[in-house]
Amino acid sequence: MATVTSKDGTQIAWEKQGSGLPLILVDGALCSRAFGPMPKLAPLLAQHFTVYIYDRRGRNESGDTAPYAPEREVEDLEAVLKEAGGSAYVYGISSGAGLSLRAAASGLDITRLALYEPPFEVPGEQNGAPKDMLQQLQTRVAENRRGDTVKYFMKIVGVPKFGIFMMSLFPIFKKLKAVAHTLPYDIQIMDGFKIPEERAKVVKVPTLVAAGTKTSKPIKRSAKYLSERISGSELKMLEGQTHDVSEKAIAPVLIEFFKR
Repeated sequence: MATVTSKDGTQIAWEKQGSGLPLILVDGALCSRAFGPMPKLAPLLAQHFTVYIYDRRGRNESGDTAPYAPEREVEDLEAVLKEAGGSAYVYGISSGAGLSLRAAASGLDITRLALYEPPFEVPGEQNGAPKDMLQQLQTRVAENRRGDTVKYFMKIVGVPKFGIFMMSLFPIFKKLKAVAHTLPYDIQIMDGFKIPEERAKVVKVPTLVAAGTKTSKPIKRSAKYLSERISGSELKMLEGQTHDVSEKAIAPVLIEFFKR
């Protein structure tokens, strides 16, 4: 594990593996180098690229500096990008895809961009996120109700009550509670969940937008809508996959896209 200093002085923990052109992986909510899809995905991609994985601020071994703003996370990604040589491929999942799109639109030297199911809403639709979701999360965090924060988030994203209850009984719940304070960050990254059409329009690098065929209908429509607004992008539907995409399903798609 190494660290890099972001623009506001926050220490961001990162590591790399493999060889070849650099590829940075950007996690979604609650995940880090210690938990989530990227630790399993990275070794598959490292056979073809130099893969960088990092802890988004406030998670695992990365620091956290107040006040928070989505721009700080773009600067964190930029700091890792500099460690990778100044330019790189980027793959983001869920809110990490929203962050990756924001970073590409801000002018970071991202040479190819892959996004898996950023949970945006198509205009005129609502994916189920209440308007006061950010406030509800911030209130729970301020009151140090970490378990409630995680449970509220899980309920909103569609995890059944029984699933939430069972999850709370296992050691994994301790890991989730440890990063509960970062959930409001993800909501701010998604900027009200509206598809950022202006951001999408300025992205000119080759872009892949992917989603699973078994994910929710709103997310599938969102992926299609977003892909149509990024110039020259392509849409890829992964057969049998949900929001919790298998590393064995997404890895070949990413390898083919980034090697093209």
